[in-house]
Amino acid sequence: MTSKVIKEDNIILTSFSQAISERYLSYALSTITSRSLPDVRDGLKPVHRRVIYAMMQLKLNYNLGYKKSARVVGDVMGKFHPHGDAAIYDSMVRMAQNFALRYPLVDGQGNFGNIDGDNAAAMRYTEARMTKAAELLLLDIDQDTVDFRVTYDDEGKEPIVLPSAFPNLLANGSQGIAVGMATSIPPHNIGELSDAITHLIKFPNASDSSIINYIKGPDFPTGGILVEPRNSIDEAYKKGKGGFKLRARWNVEKLNAGQWQIIVTEIPYQIQKSRLLEKIAELMDNKVLPMLSDVRDESAEDIRLVLEPKSRNLSPEMIMETLFKKTDLETRVSLNLNVIDDKNVPGVKSLKEALQSWLNHRQIILQRKSKFRLSQIENRINILNGYLTVFLNLDKVIEIIREEDKPKEVLISYFVINEIQANAILDMRLRSLRKLEEIELKKELTSLKQELDTLNNLLNDTDKQWNIISLDIKALKKDFGELINRRTSIEGMPEVEEFNEDQFLTKEPVTIILSEQGWIRSQKGHLESEFELKYREGDKECFRIHALSTDKIIFFSDNGRFFTVLANKLPSGRGFGEPLSLTIDLKSDNKILSCFPYFDGSVVIASSNGYGFKVNTNNLIAQTKSGKQILNVKGDVKAKICKKVNGDTLAVVGNNRKMVVFSIEELPELNKGKGVILQRYKDGTLADIITFNQDDGLKWKMNGGRQRVEKDLISWHGKRGGAGKIVPNGFPRPTLF
Repeated sequence: MTSKVIKEDNIILTSFSQAISERYLSYALSTITSRSLPDVRDGLKPVHRRVIYAMMQLKLNYNLGYKKSARVVGDVMGKFHPHGDAAIYDSMVRMAQNFALRYPLVDGQGNFGNIDGDNAAAMRYTEARMTKAAELLLLDIDQDTVDFRVTYDDEGKEPIVLPSAFPNLLANGSQGIAVGMATSIPPHNIGELSDAITHLIKFPNASDSSIINYIKGPDFPTGGILVEPRNSIDEAYKKGKGGFKLRARWNVEKLNAGQWQIIVTEIPYQIQKSRLLEKIAELMDNKVLPMLSDVRDESAEDIRLVLEPKSRNLSPEMIMETLFKKTDLETRVSLNLNVIDDKNVPGVKSLKEALQSWLNHRQIILQRKSKFRLSQIENRINILNGYLTVFLNLDKVIEIIREEDKPKEVLISYFVINEIQANAILDMRLRSLRKLEEIELKKELTSLKQELDTLNNLLNDTDKQWNIISLDIKALKKDFGELINRRTSIEGMPEVEEFNEDQFLTKEPVTIILSEQGWIRSQKGHLESEFELKYREGDKECFRIHALSTDKIIFFSDNGRFFTVLANKLPSGRGFGEPLSLTIDLKSDNKILSCFPYFDGSVVIASSNGYGFKVNTNNLIAQTKSGKQILNVKGDVKAKICKKVNGDTLAVVGNNRKMVVFSIEELPELNKGKGVILQRYKDGTLADIITFNQDDGLKWKMNGGRQRVEKDLISWHGKRGGAGKIVPNGFPRPTLF
């Protein structure tokens, strides 16, 4: 359906849906281009660019003094960025953190936060200035190298992009989430980037593989070890999308008497040290890391996390492999080279494309700088020619200035010079007259003409342009000194035997108690039914299971899902325990039908409509809290029965008190599904199931408590899926075996 647009004076009538979609699109584009994604040329988002530009205007050079951060934030907010001061200061703080940026752009003085995740001090307490890297981003900005736009209030101008003599996009990386897209660029080593860029200048048609040969991988400010395979790294750089597996750096510290401890000296990028320690301690309390006896933080300026093993006979490599799997000592850093190009269009670029875009920008900067200098030289030559025209007639010049009402017009007419030359002569101070010597003027003029020729040759020769850019890039290595050394090493994934947690578990008898309201607890020892337990008001016992602390406890819900919990992970028997829903993802409207320790064998499961099958217990083990769907049920049909297979014969009874008996071999063994029909009902549902040996007979408890054994079952024998016959006299009510 097309919307009608009617214009009435200044009012546009349109459909509500069209108006909303147009405004949403406008908002999305604004978020993408003006907030969340960096520019491929300088690697900055608008807020970061404005902070650096404001610091330049405040003359906060890296070799000069500091000024209050509040001064910078105030200038950014007042001149360029009409948003809250918190967003501006947060961006400024990150630019100053040496654990967030590989090459910080702000030199902070005071508390700018730490790797533990502590916030920076208020902006009124901290001071800042630019770093050398930031000044390189601004280099030659005053020489018409970039375009400017008016600020939000039309009172000033701000740069659309910075000249960026420093490849900031890849050197420092960037993170951002926009509407419908995101960017994630890890930091890289400036030395490797310089080599790759130099190679690209020398060989413009170089392949992605040849470029990647110079860049080993990301280089994070916090160090660590990259364990991603080389082919995976190469593929990520070629596509501009992928990820890198990063691990903490550690070593073994020897102690007295053969004891030792593990020392973590570097943690993965963007991981808060305090939260990492809390997580490790929590896993230790929950017995997920039974191999550790203690963890503590002994960090000062350098990171030092101490991990004490429970036994010196353990392998430190095996311990660390377990920690890598279960904690943030190993993380995955994503790569999504999604950036804004010079046409203001977002898109994902490969590593080579990103480098080439920066090089193209640097070429444009060099050309614009040269043209700017060219115009300055031409203007100066024009003035010098004017000086040379009149320098021998200074007395006449002075006479004209003193006696004529309109000296400029007279000078132009008398000496045949242009207006610019005349203005220069008129603006000259008297003390400068002594400097007007022909030799000096001609010397300067010759020098400028030589420079003019050089610049014209440069602008007409792209090879010379690339030579100059190449020299500038090579100088980066010298400018950054020791900062060109890699902090993140690249190693292969070690092959270490998996850690066996079972060797640290104490094997002892326990009793698992589950109440009808879903509260669970574990008590030491095997408590018989005579042992009274306390329950919450209105609650009572549902299951009492004898097991071992090393057992896996299997739960079966009426939605057909099986759940697995280690016995030693269940809450202790103090109090009433905890809701089972905290341990497994059990919905409030679902009920546990059965629970039992894992055993090697099979069970029969069935739904209320009489469908079921056998399933091996190995298939019941669930690896997650959400469990494992084994029996498929829907609508009013619920899971009903789960019984251990213990015999060669199966008896099924419905609530219509009809029973059918058939061989267990007629029942298929499946991994999951609806199952097959066990008993057919016209006006009933499944009541109970039992397996037994034909020779031993069918046993059930009568109402009086006596046990009855029925061996003559010919009347009830039939094919699977039959309706069956009425149960024998004396069969209990309710209809259960």
